[in-house]
Amino acid sequence: FGKKLQAACKEDGVQALYMIDKSTPTGKCAVTILDKERSLTTELSAANNYKASHLKEAEQMKVLEGAKIVYSAGFFITVSPESMDIASEKTVEKGTVYCLNLSAPFIVQVPPFRAQLEKLLPAVDYLFGNEDEARAYAEAVGWESADVEFIATRLSLVPMKGGKPPRKVVITQGCDPTVVAIKGQVTKYPVVALPKEKLVDTNGAGDAFVGGFLAALAKGKDIAACCKAGAHAACIIIQHSGCTYPAKPEYSF
Repeated sequence: FGKKLQAACKEDGVQALYMIDKSTPTGKCAVTILDKERSLTTELSAANNYKASHLKEAEQMKVLEGAKIVYSAGFFITVSPESMDIASEKTVEKGTVYCLNLSAPFIVQVPPFRAQLEKLLPAVDYLFGNEDEARAYAEAVGWESADVEFIATRLSLVPMKGGKPPRKVVITQGCDPTVVAIKGQVTKYPVVALPKEKLVDTNGAGDAFVGGFLAALAKGKDIAACCKAGAHAACIIIQHSGCTYPAKPEYSF
């Protein structure tokens, strides 16, 4: 599986700097599709053994220091919070962008994981999540509200550090508009309407949204254009089985 990952990244021109654990197999994830909705069953294996010492090596640190945008999945909180601390602090030092995804309700429900999330938050320029994750966070911290706009607003008002600009909180809601909160102000952005018969499965929709969003952000686009690109990417992936795309993209910025 590790060799497949390396080959796939190489083929698509992705520079992947993996930590290789010779004593542990590569992690695996089984996807179960029921009524076009997906559920994941993981065996983390080597993915659970990542060490900050690998990030501190010269080759990886050079990439981190040169990156304009750094993105962490919330899942990484369970593996190497020290690595996330290093990455987020580097963006504060360099004046670059740090993005974090809530990733799953359990990340915000387990106290030590939520504590790490809240430790990172002052350095987070873009916080991503879906409506279930946002509501799980509100419940965990006792906000007594299931209103996604209210929750996004509160999260946007957590103070930033190191002179960073105000945080952008981006909460997707499936087929409903995406909620973006900045400095306590909420704007909603439409998603692409898709007939039910065109939906194959929802596997990868959230990650595809973030991928499209960050691609636009890397090109210097505004929030509206970022949300539009994210919605397009998500709409395309849910029309294909698994995490797959057409050979050539039809989207242009």
